[in-house]
Amino acid sequence: MDIVIVGCGFTGSRVASRLLSTGARVLITVRNPENAAALKRQGAEVFAWDAANPQPLPIPEGSTLLHSVPSLEVSSRPTDPTPALLAALRGTPSRIVYLSTTGVYGGDRDVDHHTPANPQTRREQVRVDAETAVAAGPWSSLILRPAAIYGLGRGIHVSMARGEYKLVGGGRNFVSRIHVDDLASQVEAGLLSGVMGAYPVADEHPCCAWEIAEFCSQLLHVPMPGTVPAEDVHDTRRADRRVDGSEIRRLLGVPLRFPSYHSGIPASLLH
Repeated sequence: MDIVIVGCGFTGSRVASRLLSTGARVLITVRNPENAAALKRQGAEVFAWDAANPQPLPIPEGSTLLHSVPSLEVSSRPTDPTPALLAALRGTPSRIVYLSTTGVYGGDRDVDHHTPANPQTRREQVRVDAETAVAAGPWSSLILRPAAIYGLGRGIHVSMARGEYKLVGGGRNFVSRIHVDDLASQVEAGLLSGVMGAYPVADEHPCCAWEIAEFCSQLLHVPMPGTVPAEDVHDTRRADRRVDGSEIRRLLGVPLRFPSYHSGIPASLLH
């Protein structure tokens, strides 16, 4: 099986590494091929491709494709590269897995696999439009909607250690998360499965922002962060959402390695 990964960043690179370790043929796209040197040494075939300036993208006919390119900000206006990406394909994949976001649920506070998308902002709407474009193609498709992704080098533990994190309001808003290694394992399984539809992805422990900040403060021996008014932060940081990601794990047969930040954050500090 030929597997193409478009957007080999924080999550995509881990998916690529997992697949390469199984002996799969993996083709990846990055804006700068030098950034994929480690994956190339593992055996990945690397191609330069920029979502902001898409060129024709030849892929093996019938391959399986992971679309992991996020929305872009162009002149302070969110746009999504999905239509351009699909138009650029030279070769038709048999399957596409698209990494979307729980942001598509808008203001809904309790989310599971039955919850429909409910976009409230332009950013959320372009993601829903991207999902629709992927699902409408002549291939099988799986839409994964990850909660906040964290791991080595990314997450509240990193920003608090740098003194850069602020609690929104009183920090009572709920945030759901998924460790990048758990997300990568679900993406890998999704690429190799026939599961279709759209599903949220999250661990088993949604919690309020104050709770995890207190945990990190004690773990890292740093002060509790200050607060900032909700109107002063990016709208993606105002989310107040508890996400149940159990259904896609059941369908894919993939258990969580890090069911909670209590295990995931310490593990992210050990490498």
